[in-house]
Amino acid sequence: MSIVRMIHTTFPAAMSAQAERNWKEKCAPLMIQQHGCLSERLLRCGDVAGEYISYSEWDSEESIRAYLRSEAHREIKRLNTNIQGAHVVVKMYAEVS
Repeated sequence: MSIVRMIHTTFPAAMSAQAERNWKEKCAPLMIQQHGCLSERLLRCGDVAGEYISYSEWDSEESIRAYLRSEAHREIKRLNTNIQGAHVVVKMYAEVS
């Protein structure tokens, strides 16, 4: 059973285009290369400008923990320093069966 990791983010609406570019050009390609990352998607909220969810599926919590200790994670955080005023909340979910 996979683990879903959701990163709820809000940016000032004027920073939305930059946030999307960061994800498409830099973050998603780096994330999907990580051991255990099965998928990575960015969801744009249709109701609130500047609100997104990064939705990733992982093979295990161990893979997520390894990623969080990795240089790739530090690089993804660094790549997003060009966006001021971001608010980020990270949550993990497991499927109920």
